[in-house]
Amino acid sequence: MSILYRSDAPRAAAWARYFAEHAPDLDFRVWPEAGKLEEIEYLIAWQPPREFLAALPRLKVLFSSGAGVDHVDFSAVPAHIPIARMVEPGIINGMVEYVSLAVLALHRDFFDYVAAKASRSWNALEVPPAASRTIGVMGMGVLGRAVLERLSAYGFRLRGWNRSLRPVQGVESFAGAEQLQPFLAGCDVLVCLLPLTPATQGILNRELFGMLPANAALINVGRGPHLVDADLIEALDSGRLSRAILDVTDPEPLSPEHPFWTHPRVFLTPHVASMTQPDSAAPILLENLRRHQRGEPLLNVIDRSRGY
Repeated sequence: MSILYRSDAPRAAAWARYFAEHAPDLDFRVWPEAGKLEEIEYLIAWQPPREFLAALPRLKVLFSSGAGVDHVDFSAVPAHIPIARMVEPGIINGMVEYVSLAVLALHRDFFDYVAAKASRSWNALEVPPAASRTIGVMGMGVLGRAVLERLSAYGFRLRGWNRSLRPVQGVESFAGAEQLQPFLAGCDVLVCLLPLTPATQGILNRELFGMLPANAALINVGRGPHLVDADLIEALDSGRLSRAILDVTDPEPLSPEHPFWTHPRVFLTPHVASMTQPDSAAPILLENLRRHQRGEPLLNVIDRSRGY
């Protein structure tokens, strides 16, 4: 039984070591040393090309090596083949760390102090209590709920918005298009953790920014296409928004002339908020694979009609 890993090359050796030790019965291959593609039954991949998927006639399951599946062309994967996304502690912990860092940096005026240092200005700003700020999270899946749980420890007021209602203790929850405006109206910091679907593409736009309180801040750790770049720049320049922290962009990387690079109120990181960690991900994926071999239901299978 053959499984092929076609994802992040620097982590490939760790995946191969784990499978060699814990699943010696599996023929674990690492791209590009794939051998005969017609023998591959399981694929672990990120951005698998359409023509490559077409060359796998015996494929039984496609495992995404990340939490998102927007990198997969669903039309290139036959309907009978399940697509499972990655849900593992390394991804969750990384996202929780990044969003906590971003929220606290905004809350404690870190970027203002960076600018003050550059101008040799010693000026202490007022420190409001965390309970005076409301953090709103769009997308209350596994990652969104974990972020909200961690932020609750700091004492922030918390809100969450999702396509369908997902009540979380200590979080004011909203759902659906009709509750988006009431949700946004109370968010001092908005965190986007939505999956990328046709319904969410471009959702961070002029109209949405207009629903936020004046001087609210944005943290986008979803996907670059969630954001309409020109609308964000307009909102920052007009004072509608105070700052934006972006870990994702469209495209990635940005062109050297893109205005985000030089905008004083935009902070960029190169899609590093959350990454799959082989030590924690490989055991979870292997167990899911074994479930499939035993005829048991796979975990974390995506709903193609929803896109996640």
